[in-house]
Amino acid sequence: MTAQELDGAGEAGSSRSVVDRALAILGTFQGGRVRQSLSELSRRSGIPVATAYRIVRRLSDWGALERDDDGRYRIGLRLWEVASLAPRSMGLQRVARPYMQDLYETTHCSVQLAIREGSELVSIERFQHPRQARHRPRVGGRYALHATAIGLVLLAHAPEDVRQEVLAGELRRYTRHTCVDPAELVRVLADVRQRGYALADRTVDLDYVSVAAPVVGPDGSVVAALSLVVKHAEGSAPLLVHPVRVTAMAIGRALRDPGLLTPDVWS
Repeated sequence: MTAQELDGAGEAGSSRSVVDRALAILGTFQGGRVRQSLSELSRRSGIPVATAYRIVRRLSDWGALERDDDGRYRIGLRLWEVASLAPRSMGLQRVARPYMQDLYETTHCSVQLAIREGSELVSIERFQHPRQARHRPRVGGRYALHATAIGLVLLAHAPEDVRQEVLAGELRRYTRHTCVDPAELVRVLADVRQRGYALADRTVDLDYVSVAAPVVGPDGSVVAALSLVVKHAEGSAPLLVHPVRVTAMAIGRALRDPGLLTPDVWS
């Protein structure tokens, strides 16, 4: 199937290339959308149904999408296989996983590892206790930086232009405890950098508190953040600061072992 066929006869003058349209369709699966109909893909991507059908069919033939028995589409295994080769996340996952497992077994709390991608965080690994079964975070999911402990750590150590972009944008209020005042957020971020950890008390969910610490990479920069999530009613969050920081530092030391990672992980 040619690019001209994918574009559609009536859209020759469109400024959106076939690649742009294919990426737009794949991008609609963000935000927790796992299964979508063709009409939903068309509406959310802004692509006419006829054109969306041709692109979706081609993506399905390649394996980027799969069609279930109900006629709805989901991300295909082949796209997942390709994405799993991304060196920045895979290197971190491989090194961090045993330390995260130890932290999980010790605390029986949900453990998350995330990196910053632009002005959002991307969750790349988690261990979740059955007692804390939650939809967030999903591995591969993108989330705001200002609302959680792990996001605050990544934002606190982000370049100045990224911080300014977040501060100038919409700071969504998830609960009454979410910090949405830019001036207050600046003070919070400075405190995170000074203390070496972040604590977010019921800022996304009124039942949970999170604690997070930075993971420092081989070049001395913060390459990821590690967090624990605990029930607010348990009142144990302050006691978890030390194990989170110790584990994050252990992961950082492992990342600086030249025998574990290749240079392209950080490129």
